[in-house]
Amino acid sequence: MTEIVRARGLVKRFDGLLAVDGIDFSIREGECFGLLGPNGAGKTSTIRMITCVSPVTAGQLRVNGMDVTTDRRRIKATLGVVPQDENLDPDLSVAQNLAVYARYFDIPAAVARARSDEILELFQLTEKRDETVDNLSGGMKRRLIVARALINEPKILVLDEPTTGLDPQARHLVWRKLRKLREQGITTLLTTHYMEEAAHLCDRLVVMHLGHILAEGSPQDLIERHVGGQVLELRIESDGDHADALAALRDRADLRLEDVDEAVYAYSTDQNWDPVMRDVASFGKAARLRESTLEDVFLQLTGRGLDE
Repeated sequence: MTEIVRARGLVKRFDGLLAVDGIDFSIREGECFGLLGPNGAGKTSTIRMITCVSPVTAGQLRVNGMDVTTDRRRIKATLGVVPQDENLDPDLSVAQNLAVYARYFDIPAAVARARSDEILELFQLTEKRDETVDNLSGGMKRRLIVARALINEPKILVLDEPTTGLDPQARHLVWRKLRKLREQGITTLLTTHYMEEAAHLCDRLVVMHLGHILAEGSPQDLIERHVGGQVLELRIESDGDHADALAALRDRADLRLEDVDEAVYAYSTDQNWDPVMRDVASFGKAARLRESTLEDVFLQLTGRGLDE
């Protein structure tokens, strides 16, 4: 597949702070590509370089076949950007917000109206076209921001935490619309703190931490590679039982253990769990074998502490 974004040795520094430390990645045309990582991982700095908001310190970065250092204006014309913060004009109507945004791309008024009608229908906002933004719910505002980013028919849609603050129904609606856009061939670049969102939407993703890429692959591939298909979770409050559980599990060399406060997690990429479950059966309901998730991968790679 054609590479629509290509980064090699990409570096970003801010006054001595190394935010992005020589990373390599490629985004294929038509896929949904995710950037995951805790706060301070370098995700936003990477996004800002791709969207030509912040200059590259070192390395190579090409978007739509163009160099971000020499073709900023042309690159921006091919992007649709959904910021994390709500930045709609509260004094204008839904339709007016779209019309004003279309002017930044020199889109003729008639074309902008036709595209607005289509986009509002896609995001179920047609009946709100004449409402001012202040009269919209939080979910509607978020959908409008995504809709606005499509007015210039972008080749790449950049989504920075697109569903932050939405209730589950609104979040799933946005997911459905984003999947439909991907089916139409729009490349999507997604940053999110919702692991379920990344698992639902991303064809591939990278996990970043402290300016580095720790892992890359599809969500399922990363789960199988780093934690296996299932995780044993023990939640034991008694110090004695906690120590006994650790002792029983440490006898098995094929398990990786994580001891976090009152919880113990056991991982294995190739494990018959039946004998393990017999070893911990005496702990009763404290032992639970569950399906692994992308969140397990995230925490395994980046840790459970806060790096602030």
